[in-house]
Amino acid sequence: MSAIAQPRRRSRSIIPGFNLSLGFTLLYLSLIVLIPLSAIFIESAKLGWHGFLDTVLAPRVLAALRLSFGAALIGATINAVFGTLVAWVLVRYRFAGKRLFDALIDLPFALPTAVAGIALTTLYATNGWIGAWLAGAGIKVAYTPLGVIVACTFIGLPFVVRTVQPVLEDTEKEFEEAAASLGATRLQTVLRVIVPTVLPAIVTGFTLAFARAAGEYGSIIFIAGNMPMVSEIAPLLIVIKLEEFDYAGASAVAVAMLSLSLSLLLAINGLQLWMRRRHGAAR
Repeated sequence: MSAIAQPRRRSRSIIPGFNLSLGFTLLYLSLIVLIPLSAIFIESAKLGWHGFLDTVLAPRVLAALRLSFGAALIGATINAVFGTLVAWVLVRYRFAGKRLFDALIDLPFALPTAVAGIALTTLYATNGWIGAWLAGAGIKVAYTPLGVIVACTFIGLPFVVRTVQPVLEDTEKEFEEAAASLGATRLQTVLRVIVPTVLPAIVTGFTLAFARAAGEYGSIIFIAGNMPMVSEIAPLLIVIKLEEFDYAGASAVAVAMLSLSLSLLLAINGLQLWMRRRHGAAR
């Protein structure tokens, strides 16, 4: 007598099924991201193609975009170098006040942007603690493009430190000891062992810092000076157009910022993916 095969019972998962999870994910992304972004494109389309180009290619808009993205790139580059150094010190050394110093790294996250802008302006104005000393050397920070770079660097530092720090903590010191035992100098160990390991994390932190600084508003407007064609950032120009009830023009500038940001982020992510594949192939 042949045994009758019993149908298998599908084990029930404690988490929702794929279809339900995907549905909620798409709904959430649509409400939070896709619909607001599509509204910007729809509003800017009211200008027509020629009106859009005239708005975006205006000298004042180009100067604002150049300052916003240029300052964000410079600030993210500075943070990629010194943020990695800060993460290295926090991971590899013990010193008095280390926990307090580690907690201060997150201050730009918790500090209101307006408070950060006022604090930076107070410090770097010509009569401020740091600005007075720099003014004596002929360097003016507040109300110049240099002040915008300082603000972008300030708000972007935690992204690099908090991205690189866990990778350094997980990096095994045995590789460094092995390199030293084989006769490698400290510089060679850093360049050939440590840097290739943390480089993807550095690029990730750079990307996050750049994205945060490119669209920053509150902490920059106080120290920038907001002079058209000199120290006026693109987010401020959007606000000005909104105050003038030029909603289509503000949307056009927003679309230009969004397009530039996505293009640069895709390029950086592509570079990061290429480095990860190259690093994996080298192993």
